[in-house]
Amino acid sequence: MIRYLLGRLLQAVVVLWAAFTVTFVVLYLLPSDPVAIQLGAAGIETDSLSPQQLAAAKAQYGLDRPVLEQYWTLLTGVLHGDFGTSIAKHVPVSQLIGDRIGATLLLSAIAGVLAVGLGTTLAYLAAFVRTRALRLLLDRLPALGVAIPTFLVGLALIQFFSFQLGWVPSTGSGGWQYLILPVITMALPAAAQLAQVLGRSFHDTLREQYIVTARAKGLSRGQVQLRHAFRNAALPALTIVGVLVGVTVTSAIVVETVFNRNGIGRLAQESVLVKDVPVVQAIVVLAATGFVLVNLLVDLLYPLLDPRITHTATVEGG
Repeated sequence: MIRYLLGRLLQAVVVLWAAFTVTFVVLYLLPSDPVAIQLGAAGIETDSLSPQQLAAAKAQYGLDRPVLEQYWTLLTGVLHGDFGTSIAKHVPVSQLIGDRIGATLLLSAIAGVLAVGLGTTLAYLAAFVRTRALRLLLDRLPALGVAIPTFLVGLALIQFFSFQLGWVPSTGSGGWQYLILPVITMALPAAAQLAQVLGRSFHDTLREQYIVTARAKGLSRGQVQLRHAFRNAALPALTIVGVLVGVTVTSAIVVETVFNRNGIGRLAQESVLVKDVPVVQAIVVLAATGFVLVNLLVDLLYPLLDPRITHTATVEGG
């Protein structure tokens, strides 16, 4: 187990380094001038500057140094928790993220709980309901949820519940009322994906021999479903839960933009538009960190659901 954890931690470090490096390299591989991009984010048009003014602007933002030196400076800063200064807003990146991450974490946490509850309930009903027409409907609903774009779901909810019924606010940040529509918008696509995987896993698990044996022993339908089928069918769904964390940042960008919420997703959208590279790099590394940690936790939970799964290395011929 210790060897496994060390290996996964090393893998996590490599993934985070790769996420940071790719974000940095893309800036210099794009068919444009990286200096002009970053100075443009600061509101400086290079075409209007004299050579002396351009040189002074480059020196101010550290763009006069070699690319590798800039990369190393940024990387060592990240290792110390310093992501630099926002070019567009002229404040530390860590301060920008600190001011907005709370709203996104709250939104994501509530949406995650709702997605797991809705996806699990829908998959369970689709697998075990006895009415054929209802079962067919429940089987088809997740595909519909996956197919509809997130922004369209958000706009439809705003139109119906805010503009027509007037039950909840349409946009903005505030009390719990402002969370209802964004949470539903973020949770529905994730719940649909989870229901697809879990529903298929339920159907496959019910055909296993140990389920037939459990029924033959006289166990009730509920006992077979909860004690045997559900626990084993949850393994593939647990993997999907880990993968869905990687989609959270994308969902947050869409949801926070549609509902005009001040969170990390909205900050990412704003930073991309103005090409504020330090902020974009920080958000990419932050998202990669969350993805790596959640997937490591998922791997550690596997043996609790299925004791046959271990993280110990097997010795051939032993």
